[in-house]
Amino acid sequence: METRQEFFRQITLCVSRRLDVTRMVEDLFSYLRTQMPCDLLQMNYIDHDTGELRRLAWVEWRDGQRLSHSRHTLFSFPEEAMTLIRKGPPGGKRPPRVAHLQTGKEQRHRHTPPHPAFNEGFKRFGLEGYNVLIVDLHLETLHLGALFIAARPPADFTPEHVRMMEDVIEPLDIAFSNARRYEDLLRLKENLTDENKALSQDLSAASDAVLVGEFGGLRHSMELVRRVAPLSSPVLLLGETGTGKEVLAHVIHAMSPRHDKPFVRVQCGAIPETLLDSELFGHEKGAFTGATSQRCGRFERAHRGTIFLDEIAELTPEAQVKLLRVLQEKEFERVGGSETLHADVRVITATHRDLPERVRQGRFREDLFFRLNVFPLTLPPLRQRREDIPALLQHFLTRKCRELNLPAPPPPDMETMTRLQAYAWPGNVRELQNVVERALIISRGETLRFPDLGGIPAAPASPPSTVTDTEPIPSLDTAVAEHIRKAMRAAQGKIQGAGGAADLLGIQSNTLRARMRKLGIPYGRGATRWEE
Repeated sequence: METRQEFFRQITLCVSRRLDVTRMVEDLFSYLRTQMPCDLLQMNYIDHDTGELRRLAWVEWRDGQRLSHSRHTLFSFPEEAMTLIRKGPPGGKRPPRVAHLQTGKEQRHRHTPPHPAFNEGFKRFGLEGYNVLIVDLHLETLHLGALFIAARPPADFTPEHVRMMEDVIEPLDIAFSNARRYEDLLRLKENLTDENKALSQDLSAASDAVLVGEFGGLRHSMELVRRVAPLSSPVLLLGETGTGKEVLAHVIHAMSPRHDKPFVRVQCGAIPETLLDSELFGHEKGAFTGATSQRCGRFERAHRGTIFLDEIAELTPEAQVKLLRVLQEKEFERVGGSETLHADVRVITATHRDLPERVRQGRFREDLFFRLNVFPLTLPPLRQRREDIPALLQHFLTRKCRELNLPAPPPPDMETMTRLQAYAWPGNVRELQNVVERALIISRGETLRFPDLGGIPAAPASPPSTVTDTEPIPSLDTAVAEHIRKAMRAAQGKIQGAGGAADLLGIQSNTLRARMRKLGIPYGRGATRWEE
């Protein structure tokens, strides 16, 4: 064994020559094995948001070789044990910075506080049956974490080993603090691209979250929103496509105590089925082809904030099971991982589907439906809130003129406004938004013109007459399929882009393709010539 001065010098070199935590722990492990029993070395840190202990990096000697691990893993090391290490027993002397524990046995050093919580903590951390040195790491009053040095019996630590580790407390504190900051920067850098991409996709939606009609056709809905927004209860938004469910989700988040935390939007119908679990819950490095690094999922990014799951009915059965667990226990695992992660997330979901009918068909889990249906809120279609059309028209005119860098046109005359209010608006608010943009492009600063309103004749202002018993009523899927075919014919088979069928229908191109596959409508190569 080297002298204590040489030991101090070598430990200082091990922990100061590298900022990467895993490499630092590897160097430290290799050197400690030459000076004392050491079969496993764990660097753990305190998550100050949750108060729980996380494993950051650990190295172990198994089957004659060194195995390294680097992963943020949440464990609940018993608070009683950590308190005893940091503060010592009530009325006792100041606790040592290095504690020697023998798991499952009586502790033989009088300064080590015996407590059953230690055995439970070591079991959770994979240290059950080891003899352990716990090195408490902190700077001034800030507790950083703990270094666990473990040896398999019959190997054990001596009082000399304890004194040696006490000598190197200061360089360990400083090095660990610096490495934690560097490691945090690396994690932020790795996630920065994904975060920016996700935020840029949500930015336009967030900036559009202006609720028009709060004191008009949405009065009743807003009364319900004001009641549920301050709570953390799940909200299920129902209504036809284009009624503004996403805008209302933004409003609920903005009125909640979580308003300064993330609002993460997930379009369940636009994510490929094979990537849905990864998008929601993240994945570990190497979990599948192309997973070159660890990635946080949407639930991790929404921690302490709100996640909005649009088109919830499109979730796969596997994703429904995981979502149910998140709602019940606030726990999940990344794809390819086995560690349990926790997330404090307020869940808002939305769909235009008939969820009870899907439950009866076995396409949606009944227990998940009851979890989501805590506070259902149905948005009225635009044809039932015609008094809001003038205000919506002015809002979209102002915004679209700014986006397209066009001069503000003269307001529409009374005849045009009456025609707009008489139209049935099957695409609801989204269709009105697209119609306004098309009118601005056609008018170019002149009086607004709205030719043909999507090619569908205007509906009468009065409610339509009742359908007679002799008129056949097509199924909903049949009607939707015919509507999509009409849009494809109008777009000459083009799906995405300006003037494409998705643009005409006011939905995303991925959503349109998914619906066409489901309804058996061909597209792409070999499809029917839509112009015929």
